[in-house]
Amino acid sequence: MKAAAFAYARATSVVNALELLAAHGDKAKVLSGGQSLMPAMNLRLLSPDIVVDIGGLAELRGFAVKGDVLVIGALTRHVDLLGSPEVALHAPLLRDAVAHVAHPAIRNRGTIGGSLAHADPASELPACVVALDATIIVRGPAGERRIAATRFFKGIYETALSPDELLVAVEVPVAGQGSTFFFQEYARRHGDYAIVGLAARAVVAGGRFTDFRLGFFAVGDRPLLATAADKLINASVTAVLLAEAATALADELDPQEDQQASPAMRRHLAAVLLRRCVAALLARPELEAGATR
Repeated sequence: MKAAAFAYARATSVVNALELLAAHGDKAKVLSGGQSLMPAMNLRLLSPDIVVDIGGLAELRGFAVKGDVLVIGALTRHVDLLGSPEVALHAPLLRDAVAHVAHPAIRNRGTIGGSLAHADPASELPACVVALDATIIVRGPAGERRIAATRFFKGIYETALSPDELLVAVEVPVAGQGSTFFFQEYARRHGDYAIVGLAARAVVAGGRFTDFRLGFFAVGDRPLLATAADKLINASVTAVLLAEAATALADELDPQEDQQASPAMRRHLAAVLLRRCVAALLARPELEAGATR
């Protein structure tokens, strides 16, 4: 299939892009990398009147460390996250996650801002920014808004962005002393949509978690910051306590049934990932007992 007829405008600046969005409202769609938008348009799942191409806006691309945050421009491509020394040092969870995103051709075009704005609940990067306690920076006619990642995702393909706003950057707290990370997902094949995935950030001291954030994806209509992690903070983690956390996690999840997995299977795999994550971050392999490989 091919997309329905649409007008095309190539924005010359962020201000120009915002003017175009203000003029056309929800009848406009923003084109950054295009790896989600164009297939949806070709399948007639989306039929915008106009596509606003922001791909040429160099001001929305790149990295900068400002104080205790790493600022990533919205047009920074997945491949740039993979190769960035700043990301490797300050936010290695993003590097680890992007390696699972689709295939090289997609990673060479797809952007972090496009992935977040698309808000696919099976996508890796939304879960990462939730786990990292990131802040999403958006700009609109009224100026700039800062939105916590935990409040940005509202449902399947739904975010806190207004039709006349543009996602311009992501701020990620830099990794501090004792910070450690975990990323893993289950998929039919590498590069396929995840069946269940987990992006986690922790601070470990004296063999205990002093901070622990679990960002699950493909288990509901948006990335989930699991409160089950709270049971494991400032506690001596035992197999019994970990089992209690896994039970609490299952109660939090709201997975859907589809051609890939049943809700029961997704709950089981999420518990497997929880055990595997805790065992890896605490360097206690005995806690992984019972996890499916």
